[in-house]
Amino acid sequence: MNILAQTPNIVGKITNPLTKYGGYDDANKGIVFFFSNILRLVFVVAGMYALINLILAGFGYMSAGGDVKQLTAAWNRIWQTMLGLAIIASSFVLAAVVGFILFGDPMFLLNPVIYGPGV
Repeated sequence: MNILAQTPNIVGKITNPLTKYGGYDDANKGIVFFFSNILRLVFVVAGMYALINLILAGFGYMSAGGDVKQLTAAWNRIWQTMLGLAIIASSFVLAAVVGFILFGDPMFLLNPVIYGPGV
């Protein structure tokens, strides 16, 4: 008697979310989606690093106890983290503005389309 066959399906059907965006099966789309996902991963990791860095810098600022060197180091760390987040956000805005000005579509550079012999 197989116990797995008798248990109800708790989770349900799980579908691949990447097929919603065209998938990796087409040779003309695969490399674009691959690099797009790598770029998204880099931005997510940078955002998580900035969040952790901001929390640690805030903790260092609160626990400085009036020491000028520790306060300055913590404030510099907070400032650099916020500057990094601003650079990440402005890169998206800049790509959208350039795509809109040059190609008439703000998402042109953020979701590129490669035309090849099959298209």
